[in-house]
Amino acid sequence: MPLRLDPADHTLPEMEEILAAWGHPRFRARQLLKWVYKGAAEWDAMTDLAKGLRQELAAKLTLAGPALELTQESRDGTRKCRWRLADGEAIESVLIPEGDHLTLCLSSQAGCAQGCRFCLTALGGFRRNLTPGEIVRQVLALRPLLPDTPPLTNLVFMGMGEPLANFAALVKAVRILQAPWGLHFSRRRVTVSTVGLAPLIPRLGEEVPVNLTVSLNAVDDATRSALMPVNDRYPLKEVLAACRKFPLPPHRRITFAYVLLHGVNDSPAEARELVRLLRGFRAKVNLIPFNPHPRLPFAAPRPERVAAFREIIHRAHLPVFIRESRGADIAAACGQLAVEPA
Repeated sequence: MPLRLDPADHTLPEMEEILAAWGHPRFRARQLLKWVYKGAAEWDAMTDLAKGLRQELAAKLTLAGPALELTQESRDGTRKCRWRLADGEAIESVLIPEGDHLTLCLSSQAGCAQGCRFCLTALGGFRRNLTPGEIVRQVLALRPLLPDTPPLTNLVFMGMGEPLANFAALVKAVRILQAPWGLHFSRRRVTVSTVGLAPLIPRLGEEVPVNLTVSLNAVDDATRSALMPVNDRYPLKEVLAACRKFPLPPHRRITFAYVLLHGVNDSPAEARELVRLLRGFRAKVNLIPFNPHPRLPFAAPRPERVAAFREIIHRAHLPVFIRESRGADIAAACGQLAVEPA
């Protein structure tokens, strides 16, 4: 029996084409997607669709999303969700309370192929890309679990996987997440993080309006290659050149993330070099003290080193923030997401 299509894998124009090919008026696609993005789990809920059409759609389409396998809550209120996908693969997403709003950290791949030495996800290797629907349904599946306040306002692609390595699905998912007929998230509230797949950085900004975060984590190629194998393909000079081509809207900045590792990349000299590298950018810097794990060969930087590093960047008049580790006690912090297939 052929697999049923997931309407969440398709944009409105695509669904219009699909329904037209099945002999139905194109406007039915908008009606269908309205229910899909309301989170309808049953075809009978779609009361403005005729019963015969609902029966046909039920035979050809699926409303099933990822199955929630495990939820953990941190002492700081962060929640981690493990989702089991239809083929047995598993992914994790993280819900982070931040004052008067919530941020959802989304996965774009099952596993990751980038091999960053400080990331637990990398140890499990890459298994497959997620479909646009599997990305979008992380949001849909969480909605019934969310409190009324604070609202879910921000989406960040910083979970499992390298988003730009799943470029086509990422772009389609972002379009669905931002579209008025989709989930209608503000373009100012969707952020994509990358290890630095240089050729795709300008393309991302040309395709969809998103905030960009680039993981640098070192200020010289030798150190960066030792930490991030992607640097052998796209060294710092190429990554920064690609960032200069990113179509940045007025009054917006590129975020450069820097994971601080004790004795590896946390010296004052490296802070000064980071300032030099970012000269001329509309940029801000997120410093991320490493979250230790027994399976990873690094230690967290000393607090005084973190403070000194930040002060050097601050004195250079670059906006700089020390990103508080959230959810570390449930392995939900940056670089700690890791699950195995069933």
